[in-house]
Amino acid sequence: MKVLITDKINEAAGKIIENAAEVDFLPTMSEDELINIIPQYDALMVRSQTKVTAKIIEAGKNLKIIGRAGVGVDNIDVDAATQKGIIVVNSPDGNTMAAAEHTVALMLAMARNIVPAAASTKAGKWDRSKFTGCELYKKTLGIIGLGKIGSHVAEVALAFGMKLVVFDPYASKEMVEKIGAEYVTSLDDFWGKCDFITVHVPKTKETINLINKDSMSKMKKGVKLVNCARGGIINENDLKDAIDNGQVSAAAIDVYENEPNIAECPLIHCEGNIVLTPHLGASTQEAQMNVAIDVAEQIKEVLSGGSASSAVNIPSLRPDKLEPVKDYMDIAENAGELAMQITGGVIKTIEITAQGDLAELDIQPLEVAVLKGSLSSILEGVNYVNAPVLAKKRGIDIISTRSKAKCNFAGLLTVKLTTDKGTSIVAGALVAKDIPRIVKINDYETSIRPQKHMLIVPHRNQPSMIAKVAQVIGENNINIGSMNVVQKNDRHETESIMVINIDSAVNNDVLSEIAQIDGVHNPKYISLNAKD
Repeated sequence: MKVLITDKINEAAGKIIENAAEVDFLPTMSEDELINIIPQYDALMVRSQTKVTAKIIEAGKNLKIIGRAGVGVDNIDVDAATQKGIIVVNSPDGNTMAAAEHTVALMLAMARNIVPAAASTKAGKWDRSKFTGCELYKKTLGIIGLGKIGSHVAEVALAFGMKLVVFDPYASKEMVEKIGAEYVTSLDDFWGKCDFITVHVPKTKETINLINKDSMSKMKKGVKLVNCARGGIINENDLKDAIDNGQVSAAAIDVYENEPNIAECPLIHCEGNIVLTPHLGASTQEAQMNVAIDVAEQIKEVLSGGSASSAVNIPSLRPDKLEPVKDYMDIAENAGELAMQITGGVIKTIEITAQGDLAELDIQPLEVAVLKGSLSSILEGVNYVNAPVLAKKRGIDIISTRSKAKCNFAGLLTVKLTTDKGTSIVAGALVAKDIPRIVKINDYETSIRPQKHMLIVPHRNQPSMIAKVAQVIGENNINIGSMNVVQKNDRHETESIMVINIDSAVNNDVLSEIAQIDGVHNPKYISLNAKD
């Protein structure tokens, strides 16, 4: 396997990955240059300089994972990667301290006129009165986004004696008030309370132009703004106008709409009190080392067959979610495969029911596993990344429920799959905690070890049926590993099924021969992604 690392990422990343793959360090490249070389790589690791576009992702026919050595992934086309089944990971914690400290540094530099004062002093001037600033003490800092970075900024601001107002629709009132801040639920109630405002949110369709002409008009006259999050959250043209007319008295900006084309930014022509830095939020030796190591370890883990700890496009498989249900992942996938192959047709609805211990857990990872199994039976290239996307595109309804009904297993997962051709029910469980078994197929209670090659033979419950089916299988030089013959609970029932584990695939000619046995109904060959 091969990994491409670009954008001047710390060499420690290569030392971690080289145990699992060959590593190439190359300079930042254009889109065309990357398109030409990316087909040979299994993984790509970048910082913010490289724009990983849909064209690059499409060309990366062997790509399994793209790593962003930092927090944001807006320079990566995550949707395109997800469609292709490529994992996208970042390092959400590696530069937390660096970004928070840079935010505070910019706030202080802006408040105390550090940049113009330094330039004036270096020019041999002594203009103390010209650079009179303001104190942070007793001023109100408005924080938009109380994540890890925003929380640390809040902690430092409180140490300065500032008052805090927080807007974060994903934070609870109790959490905000616990740190000593005022909680507001509306931005209209937020703007006018703040002397300083800092943003710590990702760049999304909801946050682009969040701070614009309209919102700045609602702020206190003379407010001071800081942006160390993402360019485009503050409208640059509107900010320049607000500084020019005095509505905003100062600003400190580290991120821009069109990086690194800073020459096109209107803020560089702003004559007011504005501090501009070239995206230095994560630019400390410690942060660069931390994010490089974090993402490199995830790439190594994925290429070695493991899972990523910070995958942005498969949040359901984060280790904290996966760990409680990981032992059920294989049987969930097999249940989805089996249900789909029994039923056939176009999937309409998948109902997933958790019982026993599973009813107390977050089964979202198991839902993804069921989807992967179901869709893998009809599509190529399905994995845990793109299975939910493919299901959504096909209009498949996913219904997940928890049942308190008693069951005979520690945990039981039942999949009811409906297509345009019918409905099938398959249930999976673990026996003795770690032995996967299919324990129900439609109306039949079973105990079947999932295996790569299987035959399901519905038949009339009469003498010699097993022998006749086994004879056909043997005459076609196919070895039988095990067989499970199940009758419905009703002792008067005349129908049964054979579930036969075999050592090789079965072609249609063999299936036709079995189907011709008097009393056999619609036999099916099943192929599972099972661990033999």
